[in-house]
Amino acid sequence: MASRPERLLRGGDSPLSASFLELFFDLAFVLVLSQLAAHLLHDLTVVGALHTALLLTGVWWIWVPTTWFADWYDPQSPAVRWLLVGAALGTLLAGVAIPQALDGRGLLFAAAYVSVHIARGVVTAVGLRGHPRQIRTLRILCWFSVSAVPWLAGGLLPQWRVPLWLLALALDLTGPRLGYPTPGMGRTTREELHLAGEHFAERYQQIMIIALGELVLVAGLSYAGTDLHFSQTVAFLLVFTLAVLIGLLYVTPAGQRLGPAIERADPARLGVITGYLHLVMIAGLVVTAVGAELSIVHPLRTGDTTAVVVILSGPTLFLVGRILFSATIHRRLSWPRVAALFVLAGAAAVLRLPLVAVSAVAVTVVLVVVVLDHAGIRSYRHRSGA
Repeated sequence: MASRPERLLRGGDSPLSASFLELFFDLAFVLVLSQLAAHLLHDLTVVGALHTALLLTGVWWIWVPTTWFADWYDPQSPAVRWLLVGAALGTLLAGVAIPQALDGRGLLFAAAYVSVHIARGVVTAVGLRGHPRQIRTLRILCWFSVSAVPWLAGGLLPQWRVPLWLLALALDLTGPRLGYPTPGMGRTTREELHLAGEHFAERYQQIMIIALGELVLVAGLSYAGTDLHFSQTVAFLLVFTLAVLIGLLYVTPAGQRLGPAIERADPARLGVITGYLHLVMIAGLVVTAVGAELSIVHPLRTGDTTAVVVILSGPTLFLVGRILFSATIHRRLSWPRVAALFVLAGAAAVLRLPLVAVSAVAVTVVLVVVVLDHAGIRSYRHRSGA
């Protein structure tokens, strides 16, 4: 009969598919991504974009460690279930705080973030007392306890909020890459950070679907609020097409090979780096959602340089993350995707077309990339006899 600590850990016979509560936890990001898109839309400046990126990184780093937690611990354990429910609540509260996180609701955002990580660390450390895996939990808890200081201080000190939160995020994002080195406890080993590739790849696909869902939702709501004129209808259909194409770009082929790659690789490298790269791709989808609203609501607006840059920057950001993702998995570059970056960047610099036409340019570039990618995949399979 398994000991109490052993019952907390995920066993070898535990299903690798995501549990119901993991999917429930993901639902909190529907609100979060919507709030982030609205935050950026209301401040389309470089400073506004950087502030949105800061907040996105914060809520993203709730999702990543929580997903690691669900990979290491038994999803049927009552403690794990309650911690996932708590993580969903903390994420929702962070989402509620986002519109004023850099103003009057900074403490709510910081407290929600810190509470999720500290509660998870304390509960699992107590539950694993006497078990060798407790040391991993204690190292992680120590790092989040240290970063909690600048998080909460930033929440209390508006004038120092941004630099303090940048410091906190630097600690949180570099901790796993370094193995959470802790005085008196050393650092975590590769075996301690092992991730189930099949489960983790599925979780990334699920959160990408949530992000694509936000794009589709924004498109639908924006279109519903218009007079359904021809130009608005065309803009809506272009955004929907772009969402489909981005989904195809994600899953083929690196998105489908992430699981085996994680199983083979050092999780402190690939498991963490893929977290960083998915952040870039999701940032691209948030910006794409903002561009979608601009193009659908004002399809014939001309000469709006900011709107043009936003519409083209979303797919560009996604492609940057996707290119680096493929390079991480396959150790090679997709040259059509790299060329697409230069085309989109050049278009952002010179285009002064109506916004619906700018959206059409973005869709055309991504479509060409998808077609060339699939042609390259078919050619490779033919040569290899697959």
